[in-house]
Amino acid sequence: MTSRLRRASLLCGVVATVCLLVASASAQSPSAAKLSPAVKEYVKFDDRVIALTHVRVIDGTGHAPRADQTVILRDGTIVAMGDGTSTPIPAGAKSLDLADHTVFPGLVGMHDHMFYPQPVNMEGRRVRGVLQFEQQSSFTFPRLYLAAGVTSLRTTASVEPYADLNLKTWIDGGRIPGPKIHVTGPYLEGQGNFRLPVHELTGPEEARKTAEFWADQGVTSFKAFMHITRAELKEVIDVAHKRGLKVTGHLCSITYREAAELGIDSIEHGFGLAKDFDPEKKPDVCPVSNAASRAAFNSLTAGSPPLRDLFQVLIQHHVAITSTLPNAEAYSSDRPPLQQRVLDVLSPQAQAGYLAQRLSQPQAQLFKEMELEHAFVKAGGTLLAGPDPTGIGGVVAGFGDQREVELLVEAGFTPVEAIHIATENGARFLGEDDRIGTLAPGKVADLVIVRGDPSSKISDIENVEVVFKDGVGYDSAKLIDSVRGLVGLR
Repeated sequence: MTSRLRRASLLCGVVATVCLLVASASAQSPSAAKLSPAVKEYVKFDDRVIALTHVRVIDGTGHAPRADQTVILRDGTIVAMGDGTSTPIPAGAKSLDLADHTVFPGLVGMHDHMFYPQPVNMEGRRVRGVLQFEQQSSFTFPRLYLAAGVTSLRTTASVEPYADLNLKTWIDGGRIPGPKIHVTGPYLEGQGNFRLPVHELTGPEEARKTAEFWADQGVTSFKAFMHITRAELKEVIDVAHKRGLKVTGHLCSITYREAAELGIDSIEHGFGLAKDFDPEKKPDVCPVSNAASRAAFNSLTAGSPPLRDLFQVLIQHHVAITSTLPNAEAYSSDRPPLQQRVLDVLSPQAQAGYLAQRLSQPQAQLFKEMELEHAFVKAGGTLLAGPDPTGIGGVVAGFGDQREVELLVEAGFTPVEAIHIATENGARFLGEDDRIGTLAPGKVADLVIVRGDPSSKISDIENVEVVFKDGVGYDSAKLIDSVRGLVGLR
């Protein structure tokens, strides 16, 4: 309580109007108090004490949902959870009757960029395959992530790392709306780069210096990219682990086994990029042709001995795999289901580019990827979840995170298992599972309220009404409305 409010409190027995001032001021959540007017515009609930009543709880642990629960939030923390009959509602609490609604932990996006791909130039001509451009999306993407229920994320490589670092600072300071951001440094790429904003490393020494520089700037992880060498990756891993940071990779020149043995912490995009089974693979070289790799991948089954051996290597070295099924799905001409909500947030240029490219995509290896990710988890592996909003432009921030959970269910996981992967697994990998990722007394009040029951109909995960971050409830629909027609522009 501020000194002004303390003085006002002493006068409560004398001046009734001052008492009302104290009551009103103290009723606001401490987290809400630091928010700028630009953020408060999207806040639906900012009371210090909030009771969610008659709500179905999916707690993120993978346990069965519990019906007709009461969840009490106080000052940004979950302080009580239980049956409505045994969990009293504090006097003066803001009470929300959430019959036919479900609450689950805020999603923890583990492959959530802050840029949008630009597959066409300003004249509408296709540019992919020559150079790849990216549009930093610091205005639209944080709002979409938060609106869809993503309360924490890892950027998993930046094209404008200073923008991402400043974005984190501005969101944390209450200047603009968005999720909690764990910033990954710029792509760490070897010789053979095809992306305009990406620097090519010249060897292990530069890899070490680059990692040290960005660690000093405040990034919390690094991402190795397609043409990095083993010697370069080893330097990055050494720098990161000395500072308590982590390294992931979108690999091609290095096999999954080699990366695991070097000490990498996670690998992106499931198993479709693994060159471990490519008979033409040469050390430190990304194969020019994908034909052999694709054929080898397609020949794998969940029970293939080489694959089971790789699973064990990854598990023994504690290497997590990040599922990015929405990105894989986008490369099929008949998938994903074309959603109006996605088209509505795209700029006219981005919408036209996406629709044109969607028609030309071959059938992807989506179902094989699903099979292998499911088998990896059943073998004891750790799976993380993120949409990777790149590709041909149809995977959009936030909406893509929801689609990832839906596709995990299609892959064979139960809805509560899929939500567990997208919440607690990510929180644990980030070292934040004592604070976020599950719903329990003492945890931070990062949670999502949806209409319906995702535990029986996973598409209900899209019916987001309110997203609580640090106990402040944000209006999902209002956040989405604020970015209509803007994705691909800013």
